[in-house]
Amino acid sequence: MKKFKGLTFLVILMIFALVAAGCNNGGDSSVDVGIVLPTKDEPRWVQDEQRFKDALADSDYSTEILFSQGSSAKEKENVEALLNKGIKVLIITPHDGAAAAAAVEAAKKEGVTVIAYDRLITDTDAVDYYVTFDSLAVGAAQAQYLVDNADGSDVPLYLYAGAASDNNAFLFFEGAWKVLQPKIADGTFKIANSSEAEALKDSADLSRDQLGKIIGQITTNWDANDAKNKAQTHLTAAADDLKGDVSILAPNDGTARSIADVFASDNAITNYFVTGQDAEKASIQYIIDEQQSMTVFKDVRTLVKDAMGMAVEVLDGNTPETTGSYDNGEVEVKAKQTDVIVVDKENVKAELIDSKYYEASEFTGLE
Repeated sequence: MKKFKGLTFLVILMIFALVAAGCNNGGDSSVDVGIVLPTKDEPRWVQDEQRFKDALADSDYSTEILFSQGSSAKEKENVEALLNKGIKVLIITPHDGAAAAAAVEAAKKEGVTVIAYDRLITDTDAVDYYVTFDSLAVGAAQAQYLVDNADGSDVPLYLYAGAASDNNAFLFFEGAWKVLQPKIADGTFKIANSSEAEALKDSADLSRDQLGKIIGQITTNWDANDAKNKAQTHLTAAADDLKGDVSILAPNDGTARSIADVFASDNAITNYFVTGQDAEKASIQYIIDEQQSMTVFKDVRTLVKDAMGMAVEVLDGNTPETTGSYDNGEVEVKAKQTDVIVVDKENVKAELIDSKYYEASEFTGLE
């Protein structure tokens, strides 16, 4: 009888050990920081994936990165998958700022700290922090470059914007408009491709609805093909007095290259200045080759470090440092802002090569 009891005790111990091992295995597959990025179709986000991995390489914390491929439904699935893995912090770049509200509200219900990364999530109180570049400053820098290079009066001004579903597109354009509008009003620029902007040319401050009307007319949806088609349509419809030497507000590098290609192929365009942002490798070559005029360099290395630093602070039980806040339509979201730098042919080497962001060997014609 004693022997049987001993065997029973051993069996119970073995079962307990197996259960404990199963629990530990489950713990091994848990994730501390879940990251959801919008698409793999843009170089920026693929580069961010590796930077996020590198940022936590020497940390005890684990991370998993998922891509939403331009789908809010997929984005919500990604968040749910990460919640099932027990994440404590969610870093998310929404495909659609408003549509992402449901996904982050599910995260908040699980006690997860939500950090919006580079794009603000709107119309919800379920966002704890926002890590971003100063989006108004990006648009203002693009516009100032066009102002500084405008020669004479009635310079045809072609306006383009990002996706109407992206809050950043509104901020970029708002920042640009505040700089451009006085120069439109005084006759330096003549709006070439937006009746909505033309109707509001005397208004220095635009409401969200007014911005939306302009952006709805000139949106590229952050898509190079959309930008190309829109530029072709605008140039086909443009009268002779809207050609010659022109200025072009392009929202980012991918659209800038497509728009530049279209304008360069029109014999009636004698010269153009075109803006961009993100310092994509292909656009740096365009700048060197004088096919794109400038880009706004947002050092994503710093932004990634800011986001991951904020996540680690939360995981360590501390309150992250912030430098401002943004109204998302529901609450003021505390934000950490990163500075931006204007890059053109004159300073491309100093800002991007000497800083080790790119290698000189990746380009041709670099002086």
